[in-house]
Amino acid sequence: MSNTVFLITPPFTQLNTPYPATAYLKGFLNTKNISSFQSDLGIDVIIEIFSKIGLNKIFSACPSYNDSKWSLISENARRIISLKEDYINSIDPVIEFLQGKQPTLAHLISKRNFLPEANRFLQLDDLQWAFGSMGVHDKAKHIATMYLEDISDLIKECVDEHFGFSRYAERLGRSANSFDELYQSLNSPSTFVDDILMNIIDKRITTIKPMMLAISIPFPGNLYSGFRIAQFVKQNFPSIKITMGGGFANTELRSIKDPRVFEFFDYITLDDGEAPIENLIQYIKGDKKEDELKRTFLLKEGVVTYFNNSACADYKQTQVGTPDYSDLHLDKYIQAIEIINPMHSLWSNGRWNKLTMAHGCYWGKCTFCDVSLDYIKRYEPLTASILCDRIEEMIAQTGETGFHFVDEAAPPSLMRALAIEIVKRKLVISWWTNIRFEKSFTKDLCYLLKASGCIGVSGGLEVASDRLLELINKGVTVSQVAKVNRNFTEAGIMVHAYLMYGFPTQTAQETIDSLEMVRQMFHAGILQSAFWHQFAMTAHSPVGLEPEKFNVKKANDVEISFADNDVEHIDLSGIDHTIFGFGLKKSLLNYMHNVGLEEPLHKWFDMKVPRTTVSANFITDALDEAEFHSYQPSSKVIFIGNLPAIEVITKSKKGNQWELASLNFETKSNSINIKVDKAQGVWLFELLNKLKTKSHMTIQEVMDDYAKAELEDFELFWDNKPVNQLYKTGLLVF
Repeated sequence: MSNTVFLITPPFTQLNTPYPATAYLKGFLNTKNISSFQSDLGIDVIIEIFSKIGLNKIFSACPSYNDSKWSLISENARRIISLKEDYINSIDPVIEFLQGKQPTLAHLISKRNFLPEANRFLQLDDLQWAFGSMGVHDKAKHIATMYLEDISDLIKECVDEHFGFSRYAERLGRSANSFDELYQSLNSPSTFVDDILMNIIDKRITTIKPMMLAISIPFPGNLYSGFRIAQFVKQNFPSIKITMGGGFANTELRSIKDPRVFEFFDYITLDDGEAPIENLIQYIKGDKKEDELKRTFLLKEGVVTYFNNSACADYKQTQVGTPDYSDLHLDKYIQAIEIINPMHSLWSNGRWNKLTMAHGCYWGKCTFCDVSLDYIKRYEPLTASILCDRIEEMIAQTGETGFHFVDEAAPPSLMRALAIEIVKRKLVISWWTNIRFEKSFTKDLCYLLKASGCIGVSGGLEVASDRLLELINKGVTVSQVAKVNRNFTEAGIMVHAYLMYGFPTQTAQETIDSLEMVRQMFHAGILQSAFWHQFAMTAHSPVGLEPEKFNVKKANDVEISFADNDVEHIDLSGIDHTIFGFGLKKSLLNYMHNVGLEEPLHKWFDMKVPRTTVSANFITDALDEAEFHSYQPSSKVIFIGNLPAIEVITKSKKGNQWELASLNFETKSNSINIKVDKAQGVWLFELLNKLKTKSHMTIQEVMDDYAKAELEDFELFWDNKPVNQLYKTGLLVF
């Protein structure tokens, strides 16, 4: 046996890019010279299933025409089985196309006469409208995705009921207060997918011969397969120690009591994994005692026992190393387009390197959020310089220049510093992240972010009601969100909003009014994508910790022996929020396709709903409000554009002549010309030259320089046309 730690992400998370947890841990273990190997078993299993050999096995496990079970399966399944030769013959080239290996196949796929089609294609949107005549490649990806979804439906119906591309057996892990159902499933015969998974894990362990298996379980949909892996290893490689960590453990297993869990796992660690896994390795080697373990559960004398050596500090973000994607088969990931929406496609289309700007959330106050847990409450930002160093390292390692910053909410000040550093280093990357829609995102900052490669942001608009936003302690208003969205959109950055309904005390009127706010934002063109979800009360949020403050109560006090996060609750207002779900989601799907924006809101619902009380012009009026900038003397002025050409021209009117400076700026997309008083124009040209050689000047230094040139009325010159439009050329103030 080697001293290697085998880091595993069990099926299934994403098809397009590895979940980053194991890459983060491998990067840390590198700094400690600890040998490790990582696998994303999700993509490995998918590639094995969705192959010529895999589909032959699938169809062999399905009922045939002469089988007595043929009449028991759906018409859709019967159609797919009847077309099995078409599926088997086309699957390998389709997967290669989605892996980027056969791009010319797009033309064949997009004609709609190459791939077999079943029920998923009944939902297919107007592809000509969605992709136009030029979007052949994306159109083909969408068609190929529907083709894979059809096969997935067959697998789920006829072969393995648990199957799902990113939510395998998720039902068994969601709100599992008791371990009973999952335990029963684990002691049942293995499934089709289980057998494929175990075959892969057997080969990997035989080759790697690890000392320890570290299984990261980020979501409920990874839980069952994570336990299946642990079970197989316990039965076949009993000397290997097994630990579980990841997002599911961090949120759900903080009060675990059921000893049966430790028939599968030797240890469970919580929160940031660096210090716990290092201590655990030393403990397994005999170099540490159990009371020196960090945030670790184990079974001691038949009782689940928690050890947390408070003397052992967590590592600073500067000490954890750069995420390391080696060992992962990056060329296997497939680029699917499930939903025709440019912001939605970021989740599934493209191989994104994952990085974190800051540990935790700089806001950390939202009442629905798990703000009491370490991954939210402990805020620790990195520096822009270290982030750019890591960006460059990851580009060199992976060959990929796309980055998804996986922050809870990226801090605007750090985003600004990072963007400046990216521009300074002349890095060419594309990136997106999650934010709060706060007023710090001025038009100047949004243009800077765009210049650094930012292509999209997502953030919580939540309930789109000022009363409820205040109750949530979101720290924003609807009109503020609209203005920020406008700034991002005008800069060319896509905006996705997370929307919530059913928050405690929310009325039917407020739900409809929230929908009207969302409709107006789509109509104004300042929101490109969104998603509604129903409020869920979690045990570690302010609502879950003190439900009486929010007029809700826990539905019942069930004994918690396994997972403890989602809490069933009763809204004492008596409203059934579930009745709004379908209408909210149906309207939003249409809005994202620019359809139905003029329809009255009640058309989306199959029951009577209140008329909206929101003014029909609420959002446009908010956007029309004049914004006044009050710069601090220390505010920074930078110039990241191209220097203009300057020309002095003479104007005359009614016998009077005067000289103007004409400054012509060339941007990537157009030319911008301004004309100002000659002396002011010459000063501005010299200022831009100074800013090109300096990292920045303060606004006070700019004002002093203006005064030194014996010019008057700086504010009148700087804050009004034509100078105040120069943010579009790269003259920015923060």
